[in-house]
Amino acid sequence: MVERNGCTSCLTTIRVLRVSLIDELEGRIDSLLDILVCREVFTRDDREEVLSCSGPRARVRKVLDILECKGEEAAKIFLSVSSHHQQEAQTNSKEGNTDQLQSVEYNKVKQKHKDVLRRRSESMLLYNTRHGEKILFSEHYVNLLLVDGHQGLDIKKHEVLTFGQNRLCLQQKSVVHRKITPAKLFSSTNGNSPVKKVLVTGVAGIGKTILVQKMLFDFGGNRDNLAFDFIIHMTFRDLNLIDKPTNLQEMVLRKNRHLAKELDNILANEDKLLIILDGFDEFKHYRSCDVDVFVTEPDEDAEVVEVFGSLIQGELLPNASVMVTSRPAAINHIPVGCIDRFVLIAGFSLAEVQDFFSHYFQDSALADRMLAVVSENELMLTLCYIPAFCYIVCCLLKESKDLCRESPKTMTDIYMQYLVALLRSHTQTRAETFLQEQRPGAAQQLSDIVLKLGRLAFQKLMEHQTLFYSSDRDVAALEGCSLVSTFLDKTVTQEPGYTEEVYSFAHLTVQEFFAAVYCAVTDHPLPDTLRHTTNPAEGSTYGHLDLFNRFLSGILSERNANLLLRQVGLCCHKEKVETYRQRIIRELTILCESGGHILNHLHCLFEQQDPSLALAVQPKTLRVNVSDETLSQMDYNTIKYFLNLTKGKILELDLTGTGVSYEALRDIEPLLLRCENLWLGENNLNMEAVQVIADVLQGSESLTCLGLGWSNIGDEELLTLSSAIRIKRKLQELWMEGNRVSDTGLLSLSDLTPNPLKKVVAIWNDQTDSETFYNDDSITVNFTDDETWESWGEWVIKRCEVSSNEKLVMVLHKVCNVPVHCLEAQWAKAFYKELSNLIERRIECCTEDDMCKKLKKFEGILKL
Repeated sequence: MVERNGCTSCLTTIRVLRVSLIDELEGRIDSLLDILVCREVFTRDDREEVLSCSGPRARVRKVLDILECKGEEAAKIFLSVSSHHQQEAQTNSKEGNTDQLQSVEYNKVKQKHKDVLRRRSESMLLYNTRHGEKILFSEHYVNLLLVDGHQGLDIKKHEVLTFGQNRLCLQQKSVVHRKITPAKLFSSTNGNSPVKKVLVTGVAGIGKTILVQKMLFDFGGNRDNLAFDFIIHMTFRDLNLIDKPTNLQEMVLRKNRHLAKELDNILANEDKLLIILDGFDEFKHYRSCDVDVFVTEPDEDAEVVEVFGSLIQGELLPNASVMVTSRPAAINHIPVGCIDRFVLIAGFSLAEVQDFFSHYFQDSALADRMLAVVSENELMLTLCYIPAFCYIVCCLLKESKDLCRESPKTMTDIYMQYLVALLRSHTQTRAETFLQEQRPGAAQQLSDIVLKLGRLAFQKLMEHQTLFYSSDRDVAALEGCSLVSTFLDKTVTQEPGYTEEVYSFAHLTVQEFFAAVYCAVTDHPLPDTLRHTTNPAEGSTYGHLDLFNRFLSGILSERNANLLLRQVGLCCHKEKVETYRQRIIRELTILCESGGHILNHLHCLFEQQDPSLALAVQPKTLRVNVSDETLSQMDYNTIKYFLNLTKGKILELDLTGTGVSYEALRDIEPLLLRCENLWLGENNLNMEAVQVIADVLQGSESLTCLGLGWSNIGDEELLTLSSAIRIKRKLQELWMEGNRVSDTGLLSLSDLTPNPLKKVVAIWNDQTDSETFYNDDSITVNFTDDETWESWGEWVIKRCEVSSNEKLVMVLHKVCNVPVHCLEAQWAKAFYKELSNLIERRIECCTEDDMCKKLKKFEGILKL
């Protein structure tokens, strides 16, 4: 760390300002060089050496290198000359017509900025497989599948559903018209409302940062059609470094000093400005962004979270365009009411996977052979639709040539083999030397380095940190370790008065994996990161440790524990292995009996790949709740793995709001046949999907209750279901509120004699003559049936009790949107009183200010 004060040397100043000097001087280096020669600071030979460098930036670097050799006096003269030269250039620029020159200078800075963005984005650093290895972005970029909107989010802006990658659903012909290109992100979707604020989400490794790089690369090379003069790119990782009040101008200039002269004009021309903020889920203040204190001027100082909150909510630069990228787990903390467009990155299609393999292996025959190997492994093929994992799979294939001997079955398997492949690749020469010299302790040195990296990853992950400073004790412990550069990226941050090295893992999933390794092989207690799902009132992790949990479970499995010991020399604690297994069994049993959200626990079970563990789960009732998650193929594989190992009836399967498709329903049809209660509401069910449900109704001996509320079914779909119900006559209850069913459709249900359904709930449909059904006790088309709504209220309360605070808020947005006249009913009074009591209990236990604020908002609504 270098302090800048009155005693700071000129050479030190040049070192500190090196990056910004290169940006500032490249446009006038030749004339400045002539002045240095005239002042006899440089010789003619020095001048020739500088001019031999190709490009102005290389010449500036050479000048700065030569100054290092010439000493303090030369550096002092250089700083004086460059400062005077800049002032003279600024004075000359003021001559002539002011407006015209301002426009000329604005356009010069615009082009300069495009050149800077082009240089910054022209190379792609792929997760540091070879430290420092850079390849051209233009030669290796593969198109990403972007989908406009999200299931239910545009309709119900404040009901923020958990995102996820669902490649099967998104690649169907029915949604082709929703695919968009990066250049069209800010184009109006309906031709009327302008798109100013865009939220881009996607799971870990799906390509959010690559999308940003694509936009910067195209903008810098004039390849895009975006109608902006400037794109300002900031990362939340970088914003985490700011620990004092700041303003938007300072935030922009941190990485863009070349904009200083025209920044006022750039910000004033806000309708031609796009600000991209990448990695919201890595922001250390991500839970506090729904701010009440705003700034309205770019030079107004405030906490960085208040500046961001003001920008995203349109209080600051209201006409500027803003794009935010995030993992799904954090988006509940973005005030989505001000978002104009929701975009989901769905990763690669099969064509893009093939394209990626061709780019990676640079040999079509080899690429085809490797893709054939991957295609034989369902897990690996599914992972390849996520770009980061596709790269890791390619890396494995390259190092091991094929995976036929130890074909991975889980994500942990793949990352474990990835770790081993990287260690083998980066230490091959060194390892051979160790063997030749028979040096003892070589394996110990390797395990020590992995352990130190794991400690760093674990400590920072628990603190929700992805950046590590050179002054940090855990970072300092890695000094001198030869393998650090294999897994950590290093950058230098430049602040007024000092510089410091900042490290991060090449990808967040790599940090999560190393953290899990550390937790598994040390005596550190198992983090209680799963308990919020079995006891929701204790709080919530908001999903940011889900992948860590899966890795930890996989590492504690017998096969990966053996691989870790054999290849890395690290041993999992046997007591910890058994403790973890018993905890998984206990918590899965609780969740199956209570109907709590179970998906992450199922993933942890899947990572173990031990059938005896699933068989040890013996709940009194089998209820599987995976609602409000857009499920991927991996999620369905996990659900099938568990339920195929359990026998007998499934009391309840809740797939509400999961984006379930026809293909997914057909895939899990054998499971649906075992269900007594099946909830498929809040999914956009087309006729193909309805036909699968009809097949289940005809074939099931168990299904007695079916929920299809808000699933976009109409008369035609209901007629198909009625025909199936008439054949089997097992179904007793049908809930289909909020659909497109008319009187004609309902008549098909009232005609199910001599065995009519005991209950049909059809409120909020397209009936025009509800009087027709008043005499039919089984069909409810309004709020007059207290008994029906009492049972509905009991179901909602039960669901709320087993939900995390995050999911509770999502449910509250729905159930608090009931017509006022309905609240006079006795069932409604009792229901909302019980709901209010539940919220009050959650507030008492809640430790997070942002979540407390949301819960108190609903508490206030219910007290009105």
